[in-house]
This record gives sequence, structure tokens and C-alpha cells, in this order.
Amino acid sequence: MDALASTDAWVALLSLTAMEIVLGIDNIVFISILVGRLPPEKRAAVRRIGLIGALVMRLGLLFALSAIMKLTAPLFTVPWLEHSVSGRDLIMLGGGLFLIGKATLEIHHKLEGGGEAEHGGAKSRGAAMVIAQIMVLDIVFSLDSVITAVGMASQLWVMITAMIIAVGVMLVFAGSIGDFVERHPSVKILALSFLVMIGVLLVAEGTGQHINKGYVYFAMGFSFLVEILNIRRSTKIAAPAVALRSPYVDPDAPV
Repeated sequence: MDALASTDAWVALLSLTAMEIVLGIDNIVFISILVGRLPPEKRAAVRRIGLIGALVMRLGLLFALSAIMKLTAPLFTVPWLEHSVSGRDLIMLGGGLFLIGKATLEIHHKLEGGGEAEHGGAKSRGAAMVIAQIMVLDIVFSLDSVITAVGMASQLWVMITAMIIAVGVMLVFAGSIGDFVERHPSVKILALSFLVMIGVLLVAEGTGQHINKGYVYFAMGFSFLVEILNIRRSTKIAAPAVALRSPYVDPDAPV
């Protein structure tokens, strides 16, 4: 009860929840892109399973905190980088390369066709393969999230509550975000570009080059705002054009 009554604990909970939601943006974008290649009737279920899997992954890593901390121990040193590589670095590097490759392939499919129909890949891969790919990146995103949680809060209940709230928020808004991305092809390309940027960020982290994520998220937010303004402008221009093309029928004209 003393922990619940502590002002510091509630401030930490609010701060950590906000941070977890921000860190979950890249996860939502990645899930939306993958789920968009499935048949419409499967998207909601796969999206839900992916986000619940992310929560289970984060809580599991949180309870295995001692093992997570050991991942920061140096394994070997790369002389030309002057950087000691740890297990966390290898996970970040592998996840970043996977994300760059996956996003680049999806951009190619979107622009060039890539020999697949819009949902043709779903026939060969199926929902299980999409969930597997979501879980692979969840390991990377969850690792980053858990390390951030440990740095911001010292009480376990604060970390667990923040993660549950953040995933609950993602469950509520992931569907509408995914549908919005699917309705606007330009936003989908922009989202894939965000994933490439996040992949580069993970590779940089894995090679010992720290980049402030605030700059990356600011660039993503600014680009998205500009794209929203472009969509609104295009909608306003298109509406009068459609009205002009619509045939006018005089209700008083003789039949």
C-alpha cells in the first residue's frame, strides 16, 4: 500500500506508460504493414495475436531481468569500431538488418509488384508466417522496451502496469491505424520508410553508435503531419471535380 501511495511511483507509471506507447509506434506500423497483406477477414485476429504476443514477450523478458542484464556484457571487441559487442548488440543488429530488408522488399512489392498480387503472399505464407515474423521483431522491440523500463522505474508493479496499459492502448488503436494505412497508399510508403529508418537506428545501436531516438520520432511525426495535410488538400481538390463530373438531373424536366 505504501508503494501505491507513493507520488514518485505514480509519476514513474505515467512517464513509463507514455514512453512505452511511443516505443510501441514502430511495432504498430510493422504489424499494420504485415497484416495488410492478409485477407481482410484474418487481419483483426492476427493483429490481436501479434500485440498480445508482444505483451507476453515483454513481461517474460521483464521477469527474466537477470538474464537481460547479462546481455549487456561484452562478448568480443571489433577493433575498427572500437566497440565491445554484447548479446544485446547482436540482437539489435540482426533485428535492424531484418527490418531494413523486410521494409525494402515491401516497398519494392508496392511500387513494382514483385510478382505478387496485393494479397497473393498471404496464400503462400498464411497467418502463421505473418505472426512468426511479428514475433521475431517483437523480441527486438521488447528488449529495447524492457531496458527502457528498468532505467525509468525501480518497482516491478510499475513496469508491468505500464506495459499492460501501453499494449491495451495499442490494441484499441492498431485497427484504425492499420485501416488508415491501407486506405492511403502514400501513407503506406511513408510507414515503410519509417521502418527502414528504425532499422538503420537499430543497426547503429548494434554497432555502438548512439542516436537520440527523439530526433527520429520527431522526423517521423513531422513527415506524417505533412502527409496528412497533403491528403486533406487532395481530398478538397478532388471533391469539386467529382461534383462537376456528376450528371445533373432536373427534377422538373419532362420524362
